[in-house]
Amino acid sequence: DIQNTLCPSPGAMPQAKEIPQEEGEGGSRRSSWGLLLTAGVGGTLVALYAVVTPFVTPALRKVCLPFVPATAAQIQNVLKMLENRSGSLVDIGSGDGRIVIAAAKKGFQAVGYELNPWLVWYSRYHAWRDGVHQNTKFYISDLWKVSFSHYTNVVVFGVPQMMPQLKKKLEEELECNARIIACRFPFPCWIPDHTTGEGIDTVWAYDLKHCRGCETKNLEIPPETGS
Repeated sequence: DIQNTLCPSPGAMPQAKEIPQEEGEGGSRRSSWGLLLTAGVGGTLVALYAVVTPFVTPALRKVCLPFVPATAAQIQNVLKMLENRSGSLVDIGSGDGRIVIAAAKKGFQAVGYELNPWLVWYSRYHAWRDGVHQNTKFYISDLWKVSFSHYTNVVVFGVPQMMPQLKKKLEEELECNARIIACRFPFPCWIPDHTTGEGIDTVWAYDLKHCRGCETKNLEIPPETGS
């Protein structure tokens, strides 16, 4: 009896509780779904960061040059200012490439500089689709780090805050035969040689030789006259 009390028979041994097979499979399934959900959310955030960053970064700069597509009227006004002109053309802040592509269709070797890589890639695709990719080039670059000295036609879609500094840069780099075409906002210190359009579609053209001549004339000290 004592032996039976201290050492129960094999049939009376307590057995470990088995985990139901269905419960184990369900937990594994939940774990897999959790991993997939985490990976999906992480991938979405990375993609969102990649898309948004090029748009947000320029806005954090001291002088922001936002992307506003050129209207059809603006493009026609720019082309009007390029009549009887030749040589190379550059669009500063080329956006989606509309001005560059329109100029290329008129026979110009046209180049665009744009800080947003997504817009540059789209511009290249647009130029290829329109059959002018051989006459166009698009670069991802900060306009303040580029020299425009070898261009004779310059198109600018700027903002008022950047115009004085850009004016100084263009005066230092461009040759006297260059023409500068400003869209939406004029250069405050220059008198335009030609103006066309109305409202937001207004375009101002400046021939640099006249701008420099005016400034030189204004700086001259009139000779003193005897009493």
